[in-house]
Amino acid sequence: MAPAIELEGITKRFPGVVANDNVNLVVERGEIHAICGENGAGKSTLMKILYGMQAPDEGTMRVNGEAVSFSSPIDAIDKGIGMVHQHFMLADQLTVLENVILGAEPTHGGGRINFTEAEDHLRSVADDYGLKIDVHEMVETLEVGERQRVEIIKVLYRGAEILILDEPTAVLVPQEVEALFENMRELRANGATILFIDHKLDEVLEIADSITVLRHGKTVASLPNEGVTAHELAELMVGSELPTPATAESTVTDTVALAIRDLTVHDDGRAALEGVSLSIHKGEILGIAGVEGNGQGELVDAIIGTGDIRNGSIELHGENITRWDVRARREAGIGYVPEDRHHEGLLLTSPLWENAALGHQTEAPYGSRWFIDRAGARKQTEAIREAFDVRTPNIDVSAHALSGGNQQKLIIGRELTANPSLLVAAHPTRGIDVGAQAAVWDQMRQARADGLATLLISADLDELIGLSDTIVVMLRGRLVARLSPDDVTPRDLGAYMTGAALQDMTSDGSAA
Repeated sequence: MAPAIELEGITKRFPGVVANDNVNLVVERGEIHAICGENGAGKSTLMKILYGMQAPDEGTMRVNGEAVSFSSPIDAIDKGIGMVHQHFMLADQLTVLENVILGAEPTHGGGRINFTEAEDHLRSVADDYGLKIDVHEMVETLEVGERQRVEIIKVLYRGAEILILDEPTAVLVPQEVEALFENMRELRANGATILFIDHKLDEVLEIADSITVLRHGKTVASLPNEGVTAHELAELMVGSELPTPATAESTVTDTVALAIRDLTVHDDGRAALEGVSLSIHKGEILGIAGVEGNGQGELVDAIIGTGDIRNGSIELHGENITRWDVRARREAGIGYVPEDRHHEGLLLTSPLWENAALGHQTEAPYGSRWFIDRAGARKQTEAIREAFDVRTPNIDVSAHALSGGNQQKLIIGRELTANPSLLVAAHPTRGIDVGAQAAVWDQMRQARADGLATLLISADLDELIGLSDTIVVMLRGRLVARLSPDDVTPRDLGAYMTGAALQDMTSDGSAA
């Protein structure tokens, strides 16, 4: 029987970059196959080619033994290939059923949607693959893991037998990862073939049947998951050992850098944060744990100056900044690594040196309130490129030309080299390979040792536990637990995040 997927000699070039260089990949039917590699290794480009989002410059593709050439995702779907993207593509104000059938609605007389037929088909697909979901529930009420299940059902509904999952565990707590892996095993048992991209090597080793490693756009290894270790995979990917974010000796001082008192923030007319109080000291990393959508984003918005604050106060180094605008807060020393680098962190069509100046264009070396210092901005961008290993042919290419991981490294470099006194870091290593993770962790630890106060939000619970001096848990817009990273495991933390284990807190953020 022919393999499900055969890619031979796949090459894809972009201006100044060879994203895929004679890549070969074979995926057997009915297996879970992991694609690993550092940032810029070509993983996402390869999957986009397989899904018809991009065309290869060279090479051949075969699906179930048949030579294929895709001009769009529609062609890939017609051949039974579906892709679940890292950032979900669901409409919150629609039900599960409406989201799943959107664009593939069965109709009957008069062109009306046949909801009965659609629901029967959806239930049949969900039952066949062991994916439980309430088809009439509004998507906005679903937890992150349930939303991901809807995305998987959506591609199965369209007849996909080969699934591509892009960083499927990036926003899941451990319990949700376990549920996802059970779903993946059930899919495999029912004949599905799964390709998935993942930076968490322990997860790769737990779930994958086979592994392909890419480096610098080339295939460096394809091997079965038998006896291989995370250390060996890390060396194949980046030529170094697997890093760990173990916290060094505490550098927390008595000086409060940020004090938030009784903060209430609204979003779309509702209270997204209620009565939140916390403080961060110089030399401290305060970790925020929470399932996405429980108020972390609104807390970040309030600190950087874009939130709808209805009550409470924010003080930076003893000065009330509650009503300050964004620029004033940035100039006062607040650094910001946004969760969504494309919409908040970068101008994708602008060159790297302009992106490096974003948020700092009124300060040296980028410029002043009156003009941009082009030479200074270019020099500083070169320094960031070198210090943070931003892989690019030059600083004049657009941000869009960089891989996601290199975009993230540019943003982190931009913020840390501005010498902030407070850093708000939302998922700073999301989409970054193990080698780049180590560099970012080292930079954050060094900045903490130099007195930087950091608010760290991360879906990587090992990162939260390893880097934080203290962890607080957010649930439904409130702080519900204050934990020591020395005494908590990722699974324990996941239980707090989902509300399974709650610890009440007093108004000042300490445990009751």
